[in-house]
Amino acid sequence: MNIFKHADDLSGFLKERQKQGFSIGFVPTMGALHRGHISLIKESISKNQITVCSIFVNPLQFNDTRDYEKYPITTEADILMLEESGCQVLFLPGINDIYPNKNIHQKPAPIGQLENVLEGAFRPGHFAGVYTVVYRLLKIVMPSNLYLGQKDYQQYLIIKNMAERKFKNVCVIDYPIIREESGLALSSRNRRLNKTEIKTASELYKSLKYIKQHISPGNWHSLKREQIKKLTEKGFKVEYLELADKYNLSISPIFKNKKKGVLIIAAWIGGVRLIDNIFL
Repeated sequence: MNIFKHADDLSGFLKERQKQGFSIGFVPTMGALHRGHISLIKESISKNQITVCSIFVNPLQFNDTRDYEKYPITTEADILMLEESGCQVLFLPGINDIYPNKNIHQKPAPIGQLENVLEGAFRPGHFAGVYTVVYRLLKIVMPSNLYLGQKDYQQYLIIKNMAERKFKNVCVIDYPIIREESGLALSSRNRRLNKTEIKTASELYKSLKYIKQHISPGNWHSLKREQIKKLTEKGFKVEYLELADKYNLSISPIFKNKKKGVLIIAAWIGGVRLIDNIFL
């Protein structure tokens, strides 16, 4: 596996491969890799001649500096996982390669209404940081295909919309959530949970599944109240549990159409904030 730490070096390497007609798949990450990340890597490898993974913990997308400071750094283990997966290129940049001239507080482009609902409402500035770093990474890598997981579904929609406007030659591909046997969605944040909290955390998915199985016209709000109460009794602090349109995340006050719906939840357990979603 080739490891690059500077943007110019990586761009030069990839441009030569593009001239040879190679397609490039790209998986951006913040490290602390798990099976969910590797599933994206393997999907890219199966569809492209070159697969690039980036590891960069982006300070701009943390609205809580304590969360940034606690983010797990496991670079050596990440490199081993990537090598075993068959990934050809790792981009391991420093802050100056992503934000040249220390331009870390550059004003991001407007995102639209997707920035203000759900995660955006509870984490002001988060998506501006995500947008900025992914825009910069795409300018460096210029991939044929960009692979994103569905767990951060709002993030996926924002990046997809950006690519459609700014990077018309980049195809954005979403990939299903990878879960533990218990149903818990894989996340780098899970490392901060103890064994008891890990077991409890699987209740998020169970609640989403229960609603999916029982939702019908007229009962959405009673199901929502019931599941929030149940999760609260188990030790969660639920920030939101919403039914939204899966194409634009507009909040649905009533249940209408399973084909267009997505259930999205964010909740705290043991001092760790978890998110999950399920398509209806």
